[in-house]
Amino acid sequence: MAGKTLVPILGDQLTRTLASLRGQTKADTVVLMMEVRDETTYVKHHKQKIALILSAMRHFAAKLEKAGWQVDYVKLTDKDNTGSFSGEVERAVKRHSPDRIRVVEPGELRVREMMDAWADDFDIDVEILPDDRFVCSIVDFRNWADGRNSLLMESFYRDMRRRTGLLMYGDGPEGGEWNYDKQNRASPDEDMDPSPTPRFEPDNMTCEVIEMVQSECADHFGDLDRFGWPVTSDQADEALDAFIAERLPEFGKYQDAMVHGQDDLYHSLLSTSINLGLLDPLDCCRRAEQAYHAGDAPLNAVEGFIRQIIGWREYVRGIYWLDMPTLRSANALQARRALPEFYWTGETDMRCIADCVRSTRENAHAHHIQRLMVLGNFALIAGIEPQQVEDWFLVVYADAYEWVELPNVAAMALWADKGRLASKPYAASGNYINKMSDYCGDCRYTVSKKTGEDSCPFNSLYWHFMDRHRTLFEKNRRISRVYSNWDRMDADKRKAYLDTAEVFLKSLKPAGKTWARD
Repeated sequence: MAGKTLVPILGDQLTRTLASLRGQTKADTVVLMMEVRDETTYVKHHKQKIALILSAMRHFAAKLEKAGWQVDYVKLTDKDNTGSFSGEVERAVKRHSPDRIRVVEPGELRVREMMDAWADDFDIDVEILPDDRFVCSIVDFRNWADGRNSLLMESFYRDMRRRTGLLMYGDGPEGGEWNYDKQNRASPDEDMDPSPTPRFEPDNMTCEVIEMVQSECADHFGDLDRFGWPVTSDQADEALDAFIAERLPEFGKYQDAMVHGQDDLYHSLLSTSINLGLLDPLDCCRRAEQAYHAGDAPLNAVEGFIRQIIGWREYVRGIYWLDMPTLRSANALQARRALPEFYWTGETDMRCIADCVRSTRENAHAHHIQRLMVLGNFALIAGIEPQQVEDWFLVVYADAYEWVELPNVAAMALWADKGRLASKPYAASGNYINKMSDYCGDCRYTVSKKTGEDSCPFNSLYWHFMDRHRTLFEKNRRISRVYSNWDRMDADKRKAYLDTAEVFLKSLKPAGKTWARD
């Protein structure tokens, strides 16, 4: 007869079909779920992010108990809570005297290192299972990457399409093209009329968590007033259904658009539910594919949505495990400037950044172009130290876990990995922001003005960035022509760009209070 098994389930593993539960009998299994202070404070996460994870955990535990599982649940405020995963596993081992621990691998390296020590620390057998909720395992990604000169996401994405069969027509892609991104870059216009994103009124359990977070994490970044995230799989399914029916048809066309004060537009806001385990990523893709085949959503929209999940999401997870721990300290451009205070306060005359930070503070969310081409782009061209930017992104977004945040910020936004992930830096002047948003019209700065006091800072910072990194980038075939434009300018114009940027950079106030790492 099998002995007792302790099954720890982490806060982003809220899936009833989790590998560690499969094959287990309820009579011989103790599920351990832990709210621990170390995980809320290693960076001081946004209040909504903490409330979301803890509320989802409590709802999931209640669902397991209702299904007959024995759940040992440790709350953040429990008197004897040690504050760490390892401390709580040790206490649970003493309480239940299990014969073994069975757990699914975590998403982050620092937690994996904790798990790897449990067998010796607690003198018990520990089985660490692959997280098969991802389409591509860590081992499979390493095999895919092995021996390649280039790790292009597009190549990986096509392999994932073939593996899953999503949007395939025989051996080729549906519609004859693998990628419809060129059809997904429309500027905002009068035709935009997105349906509101579903918000879920907090129930008693969620209200209790919100009250606790407000008390225990009072000094953390962010507001709780607008909390309305899905915290159960049923709510997440409802949010998915609403997205597919109401916003997916226009998602592709307008996915890069930005509009002041309109925080969601046609975006799904499903990444929190997918990353928690409330939604199955492959099921989300198949349901979107069904909408295409039913004629309810165009191919460019469905392909773009699927690419974000089986392409980009799976890819950055693979890159994380391939390149850690060196990715965490990567700084290929030797950026050393401190994170500006306005990343926390939003107090800047740059209307685009002010609006993105406002949405981030109020919603724990900003969409991918706001993150990459406003907040990330500014940090890149201003030369902000990568580790400070990475910690900021990890703190402020409800869907941010290191495995997904770090490659996106360090490698894609900041080019800190010297182009291993992105072959060219995502640097842009104010023209891009003006094209893709309505931010510039009412901004204090003039986007059409290139230099001088009232010019858009993105304009001079762009050329300052390109000039100071010329040795590195002028041989890059994707951006080398930029230097031909720079060289055609007369010396006075080039000097004006550089002087304007220098004046602006000297005006930046470094963050005083920080919610990131000590």
